[in-house]
Amino acid sequence: MLLNLYDRSFLHTKTQEGSSTYDSNPSTIWQHLRKQNWTFDRDPFNVNQIGHPYQGATMYGIARSAGLNFWESLIYSNLGSFTWEMAGETSRPSINDLITTGNSGSLLGEALFRMSQLVLQEDAPRPDAWHEAGAALLSPPTGFNRWAFGEWFKPIFPSHDPALFWRTRLGASVSGNGRQAAVLDFQMSYGLPGKPGYTYRRPFDYFDFQIGGLSEAQNPISYVLLRGLLVGRDYHVGENYRGIWGIYGGYDYLSPTNFRVSTTALSLGTTGQYWMAPAIALQGTVLGGFGFGAAGKTPVDLGMRDYHYGATPQVLLALRMLFANRAALELIGRGYYVSGTGSDDAEGYEQIARINTGFTVRVFRRHGIGLQFVESLRYAHYGSLPRSKQADGTISLVYTFLGDSHLGAVEWRDLGSR
Repeated sequence: MLLNLYDRSFLHTKTQEGSSTYDSNPSTIWQHLRKQNWTFDRDPFNVNQIGHPYQGATMYGIARSAGLNFWESLIYSNLGSFTWEMAGETSRPSINDLITTGNSGSLLGEALFRMSQLVLQEDAPRPDAWHEAGAALLSPPTGFNRWAFGEWFKPIFPSHDPALFWRTRLGASVSGNGRQAAVLDFQMSYGLPGKPGYTYRRPFDYFDFQIGGLSEAQNPISYVLLRGLLVGRDYHVGENYRGIWGIYGGYDYLSPTNFRVSTTALSLGTTGQYWMAPAIALQGTVLGGFGFGAAGKTPVDLGMRDYHYGATPQVLLALRMLFANRAALELIGRGYYVSGTGSDDAEGYEQIARINTGFTVRVFRRHGIGLQFVESLRYAHYGSLPRSKQADGTISLVYTFLGDSHLGAVEWRDLGSR
């Protein structure tokens, strides 16, 4: 209701019929409920694929920080999204908004909630103002509930002490066309396999979250990548391998300079760590799944929207080789096939691949330097139009600030076997 009041007061967006988008009333609500005339809207890519997931994460966080569990908060976020589609706007309700707001938003909201609880946990049982502010910055609904309701929502979520890896990187990048930009990114792996006594009984007891940005006004957020174990269990093979497997939920948003892709998906796969030698560990994730995605840029004459929706099979292979807590070599490959199935543009499809290679050296304590190369490839075809091929390569040199676990190897071996 507050968002609708703000939008109708300060935004003057019109529907295709010429009426105000946010002047909803009982008549428009009843019309939506009665007709259920769903569509795929034409909002900008970043609004639908970043703005709506964050809106959903806010609704999810309201429920999660009030004590509801993951699945209850997921229902809350989806009901909130449905309520907005029916009552928040006068335009036709959007299928794509329902998917990204309720579901992508829940995955993003859980990751933000878990990270906010880690900040509070650092200064438990009564976090000071700085830790409260840090938690609120990560998850504003959590901060609001803790401030507004006093002791009612003060208990800190029990993390069960997961194995963590996190890093922040700042540097400069150069793309293949000579474009230069400052880059900033953050990554956290939460609940890495192998820590003795840690279990995976709750959704997102393992997740990997990455966000990166560029110093470009047109494209400030270049990627948000999230995968989390929803249902699964841990396993081991011999003395040197520990892993988890199960069903993962994923939300990906990739926006290199020339084209874009975003998906919400369920995948089956595994994450694990293998000690190849006494001081060399290999961490990896393999996933294959199916979701709903958007990709573009599509030709203008296909419609006003400059991207394409469809059912999306996708795969992921992520490998990190760690050398004695001194250096890390990374290789990550992602593939997406954004079909025309289930969309309003059945004659088109997009194939997107992204390959990321990087090398990081820890120089002193938690400080390091890194070199990264990212290659993004796009192949698209729409009806009788010519096939389109694009490539976007970027190389970056970055300063790296590491977490307490440095490069993130998990140790479970006894001293005699190292």
